[in-house]
Amino acid sequence: MRFMTTSDKPENTVTGIAAQDWATASADPQYRAAVVDLLGALAYGELAAFERLAEDAKLAPTLEDKAELAKMASAEFHHFERLRDRLTEIGEEPTLAMEPFVAALDGFHRQTAPSDWLEGLVKAYVGDSIASDFYREVAVRLDTDSRALVLAVLDDTGHAGFAVDRVRAAIDAEPRVGGRLALWARRLMGEALSQSQRVVADRDALSTMLVGGVADGFDLAEVGRMFSRITEAHTKRMSALGLAA
Repeated sequence: MRFMTTSDKPENTVTGIAAQDWATASADPQYRAAVVDLLGALAYGELAAFERLAEDAKLAPTLEDKAELAKMASAEFHHFERLRDRLTEIGEEPTLAMEPFVAALDGFHRQTAPSDWLEGLVKAYVGDSIASDFYREVAVRLDTDSRALVLAVLDDTGHAGFAVDRVRAAIDAEPRVGGRLALWARRLMGEALSQSQRVVADRDALSTMLVGGVADGFDLAEVGRMFSRITEAHTKRMSALGLAA
């Protein structure tokens, strides 16, 4: 998943679960269930991203571009492996942890299948990043071990510059392409936010975590501010691409 621009909130005073390690925090069964859900959702998201990027590589106009997307796909699969291994390490079956999120994530990718190379790049840069921002917001309230893993697998795979350069070059060569891609990015924004909300709403442990029933610090007002930060980060990414938000 992942091109990051949103800034993490400062944690001047870390308390509660965010100050505990996994061994301590996971004694709470509801918290444990929430983390298993989160890792399962992320693991399937990374696996789906790997599959999609490998498929999008077929649309690449040059061998250089094809190789770059293949490299991005490889990074996504490595992230998946880390999450899968962590689920196994804590005594959970990775397939069972991922299964509840297959329908929602597959539905998102079906509804946002790119029609060409440029739409694929915009989706990788903008669409996936919205979901990553959402998970990163949740991660700051996790125990120290889970937080470190989640932030690591959401880290930028190092190819944000590649996507920006290719899209901006295409717009410079044919300015009217920018209007089409701007509409596409707006659609991605709406679909990604809806998908993130569905994932949480369908899982009691995750939704409880988000509104403050398990992890510390979130409440309904904070959820609103969280989505405002995600929207602001989206606007910055659009600007980087040379597109109007």
